[in-house]
Amino acid sequence: MNVIVRPSTYDATDLRARFFEIMDILGGAEIPPGSRVLLKPNLLSPAKPEEAVLTHPMVVRAAAEYVLARKATPVVFDSPAMGSFEKILRDGGMRAALDGLDVICRPFQASETVDIGPPFGEIDLAREALEADVIINLPKLKTHGQMLLTLGVKNLFGCVVGYRKPEWHMRAGIDKAMFARLLILIARRIRPAFTILDGVLALEGEGPGKGGVPRHIGVLMGSREPLALDLAVCRMFGLSPAMVPTLKIADEMGFLPQDWHIDGSLPKIHDFRLPDMGSLIFGPPSLQRLSRLYLLQRPAADMTACKLCGECVKICPAKAVIRRESALQFDYNACIRCYCCLEVCPYGAIRKKDNPVARAFRSVAEKIL
Repeated sequence: MNVIVRPSTYDATDLRARFFEIMDILGGAEIPPGSRVLLKPNLLSPAKPEEAVLTHPMVVRAAAEYVLARKATPVVFDSPAMGSFEKILRDGGMRAALDGLDVICRPFQASETVDIGPPFGEIDLAREALEADVIINLPKLKTHGQMLLTLGVKNLFGCVVGYRKPEWHMRAGIDKAMFARLLILIARRIRPAFTILDGVLALEGEGPGKGGVPRHIGVLMGSREPLALDLAVCRMFGLSPAMVPTLKIADEMGFLPQDWHIDGSLPKIHDFRLPDMGSLIFGPPSLQRLSRLYLLQRPAADMTACKLCGECVKICPAKAVIRRESALQFDYNACIRCYCCLEVCPYGAIRKKDNPVARAFRSVAEKIL
């Protein structure tokens, strides 16, 4: 199993050549003429291409051109966390980039109930994804406040339609491992034929939304197996796969590929800024409520940047964000630390912060150790 790595820019000619090369090596010629090919980018929320929040529109255009060259029908679908689908296409440059191509662009709407296996059982996934003849997964290289990185596997969570996503955040609750297991099982059920990662302009720091910082990496990466691609990104950043919850759980479940190889020159980047993950829960059961309340990182709003738009209130699965006349309030007893509020904030006004007790605890622990 190969992970193809090629240097690239967003120049249309250069990107098209690199994308076509990667797809040809991976077996893109197998795409049947007349088939319906779903392109699944990361269309989180309205953002400009230079903000590195969305899959770049030129990557989506190259994918559409490849599918059309195979005499198949490309369709672009996703389920954004916030904002109208049309606004995301317009602000993100997607509408302009696809101009002149015979491409359908729509949000996921209809769902179908499928069994993804224990412990979750039946779950509603986008019917368009389940019925597509071929899926090309087009993730963006970004950090993620809960899963460390949002790559090939995490991008397929977008096949959960609309506000069912925060419902699943709530069901998984504060347990990162449980949510990672959900992501693995969804990816295995969707089973994309190809995963091509937009790593030309990545997002580091407090991603995956506008709290992150764009950083040029300059690569396209592709694989038939999203887990192999995610492993290659870990190698590029010098990270142990055990640091990424989806890879750690995939290994425990016996799904992590062992026989995979890099085709190309993989950059070595050891200063990519990751989010501060912290622990979600620790201590004996009798003290876990207090440890969660006082020792865990928590979302907090910078009211100099916050516009009180209410997007965080709408997305919060635990109903832990309250909008007052002049401020946001957080119910930290209810908060499950999914950081959906941070993810969707259009102004990058929400950050993860320690409270004073946690800072004091960490300072004492560092001195002891």
